[in-house]
Amino acid sequence: MGALTGTALVVTVSDRSSRGEREDRSGPLCAALLAELGLDVAPVVVVPDEVDAVQQALRAAAGAYDVVLTTGGTGLAPRDVTPEATAPLLDREVPGLADAVRASGGDAVPTAVLSRGVAGLIGRTLVVNLPGSTGGVRDGVRVLAPVLGHAIAQVRGGGDHG
Repeated sequence: MGALTGTALVVTVSDRSSRGEREDRSGPLCAALLAELGLDVAPVVVVPDEVDAVQQALRAAAGAYDVVLTTGGTGLAPRDVTPEATAPLLDREVPGLADAVRASGGDAVPTAVLSRGVAGLIGRTLVVNLPGSTGGVRDGVRVLAPVLGHAIAQVRGGGDHG
């Protein structure tokens, strides 16, 4: 493909992966899918399911990357705090992206509607929370692929609406 230009970072939110108890599969997959789209993707950052850790990673990435995708921490478990960590940092929400990611599972994955991920801008960086499953990452990137180029262009001040 290679159609997109821009930079991206993937942040995996997982207690077990951050402690080295489980291999992070969703983060590297997400990074590979973004690279296939043509984005220059930085090494995956892995943080625990803690608001401060997620916010620290997002603050460090804001302004340094065009796109930041998080994986994990969007469900209903008590330690799933990615949306709570992300939302207060957003300057502007892009709810249509989060809604489209939730809807992408469709009938095949009824539990996709339980994802509480949010999307929006921190400065000039687009941030989207994706589920932590590899299937959720595949579906999420599939939803984002056709609009990322236009989103990046608009944030940079271009991107016609025609």
